[in-house]
Amino acid sequence: MKVISPRMHGYLDFLTVIIFLLAPTLLGLSQLPAMLAYSLAAVHLMVTLASDFPFGVFKLIPFTIHGWIERLVGPLLIALPFILGFADEETARNFYIAVGLIIIVVGMLTDYQGVARDKKNS
Repeated sequence: MKVISPRMHGYLDFLTVIIFLLAPTLLGLSQLPAMLAYSLAAVHLMVTLASDFPFGVFKLIPFTIHGWIERLVGPLLIALPFILGFADEETARNFYIAVGLIIIVVGMLTDYQGVARDKKNS
């Protein structure tokens, strides 16, 4: 069941950017996890603004592709602490695992076809 509309997904995307920007300070992340969080905030913002959905500015990336990007990013975020060697930092590891799981769940609940249906009906 796809209960998250494209518009609601946009709000969640901006919230994700804010979370990535605040996490290093609020959680006291060390250098690598902090730089990664700032980089992910920038990339997530660029993908959001470039996506073809209600909050997209440039509308270069179809919303379905936006969904596939997130389907890859969620599991990757869970793996990053282990791949990049900061899994022993409990706070950073747990942050990346939690954000990865949230992105997976949001992706499963988002109606990535909603934008295409809205365009057909208008």
